[in-house]
Amino acid sequence: MRRLGQMERKFYAAGTAAAAAIRQVRLAVGRVDRLRSAIVSIISILPSSERHPLRFFSDPLVWLMILAALVSGGLLFWPTLNRARSGGVSPTEAVRLMNREKATVIDVSEPGEFAAGHIVGSRNIPIGRIEVASELPKNKTLPVVLVCASGKRATKAAKALQVKGYAKAVVLAGGLAAWKTANLPVETSAAAA
Repeated sequence: MRRLGQMERKFYAAGTAAAAAIRQVRLAVGRVDRLRSAIVSIISILPSSERHPLRFFSDPLVWLMILAALVSGGLLFWPTLNRARSGGVSPTEAVRLMNREKATVIDVSEPGEFAAGHIVGSRNIPIGRIEVASELPKNKTLPVVLVCASGKRATKAAKALQVKGYAKAVVLAGGLAAWKTANLPVETSAAAA
């Protein structure tokens, strides 16, 4: 007899849960029906000429809003497009390359610029000596991050190093200025004083 009582309790609990689930479904269906009827009543209030979908595009204000959205989106996308075209890496990505992939940082600025301020641990190889420099890393498979004041000279140096077989030669996008803007450490040499 005791087992029968346990079974009855299980069936009662399952039935109660099923009844609650059915009530929830009925409530959701009711909400959907009310929403559908509200939309139908709003559409029926509109004049028949405004219900036509192509009339929407004949309004000059709509075209002005579409144009504003496209221009705004283009302006937001412009920095990303510019960065991708330059092929540079961000200061954060450069730090990641230095820490995780043992990247070598080469500053292609002139010695005076290098002494005035450079990335901590970077080597100075001026752009004029980049193709014949013996200070370049021997392992050509490791990343090389090239830096100058703005990134323009470093781009030329990266192309020269890629021709020499350094496949992972990348430019710090924005140069030393971007590094400083990111509040990353910069050191000066004694020659600057």
